[in-house]
Amino acid sequence: MENNHASQQVKRNTAHEGPKNHIIAFALSIVLTILAFMTVGYKDQLDQTFVWGFLIILAIIQATIQAVVWMHLKDRGHMQQRIFIISGAFVAFTAVIMGLYWVWW
Repeated sequence: MENNHASQQVKRNTAHEGPKNHIIAFALSIVLTILAFMTVGYKDQLDQTFVWGFLIILAIIQATIQAVVWMHLKDRGHMQQRIFIISGAFVAFTAVIMGLYWVWW
């Protein structure tokens, strides 16, 4: 009976994923940073709306990579942290939109 109970338990993979994901995330972060610097460097040749939009998109991608890889939000057991981050992002987004609405209209 003891053996049957052990076979019904959830098997967990305890092997470390290795440095591959960290190296890829680091390289991607460097590429995104270089793209941001290049965009700012060529801002005289580019439309200002494009520059701002592109930088915001790069920032969102960079923040997502940081949260998923370096803060281990892809791992199990981080649901509370995910909820807090999503809630904070929602509040920040709402505050920015309301601030823009208040100033411009």
